[in-house]
Amino acid sequence: MRTPLIAGNWKMNTNVDEAIRLVESMLDGLEAMPGVERVLCPPFVSLTYAADLLDKTSIGLGAQNMYPAEKGAFTGEVSPHMLKGLCQYVLLGHSERRQYFGETDEFVNRKVHAALAYNLTPIICLGETLEQNEAGQTDEVVTRQTRGVLADLSGAQVIQCVIAYEPIWAIGTGRPATGVGANRVIGLIRETVAGLVGQTPAGALRILYGGSVTADNVAEFIGQPEIDGALVGGASLKAEQFVGIVRTTATIKGV
Repeated sequence: MRTPLIAGNWKMNTNVDEAIRLVESMLDGLEAMPGVERVLCPPFVSLTYAADLLDKTSIGLGAQNMYPAEKGAFTGEVSPHMLKGLCQYVLLGHSERRQYFGETDEFVNRKVHAALAYNLTPIICLGETLEQNEAGQTDEVVTRQTRGVLADLSGAQVIQCVIAYEPIWAIGTGRPATGVGANRVIGLIRETVAGLVGQTPAGALRILYGGSVTADNVAEFIGQPEIDGALVGGASLKAEQFVGIVRTTATIKGV
């Protein structure tokens, strides 16, 4: 059985004091549900503070991005060497990174290899735009992205990854995909992974849904057989909402 995972992506929100208060307000609720893997991804400036608060808890910490080099003249970037020992996860290939900063599947793939080399668990994001969805190109786009971001990985390496399917038209719009629709696409992603590295690693790989997930609608997604959890945006900035999402996940998955 794949362990369910709920990750909160705070994006460019909260200063240090706000981040500390948000973590503190979630701690007791999240600690009460250890059967679900829980990950918080605050901005870089708050990572060390969150790490101190989460130390000796069962809650994971993730960075929102990473540059694929160990060190060098890359002003403003953060390397896997800097993150190792500070957090356990890193978000890679988020649609906002692709849209605003021109990141490609090939560049994301370099990041995935670098993250794994430093024992960081990459949460790899992919998904189609509204235009691609309406043009009937979802399967083509998602298949291409899956092959691109996982290029040259072994089955053992793929198992160490997490994929988050986030249809771009559903992110922050209040217009989530349907549970059935998301389950179908995630099944296609898993089938594509099986074609790359085999059925066993594909069956063990956790694949999340992301895109306007709330405590009110998460059950629709978590109840689907292919969906192993959620990557949560806006709702992760509200302690009660995020804890509610984890609670619903624990109930439905029976953990």
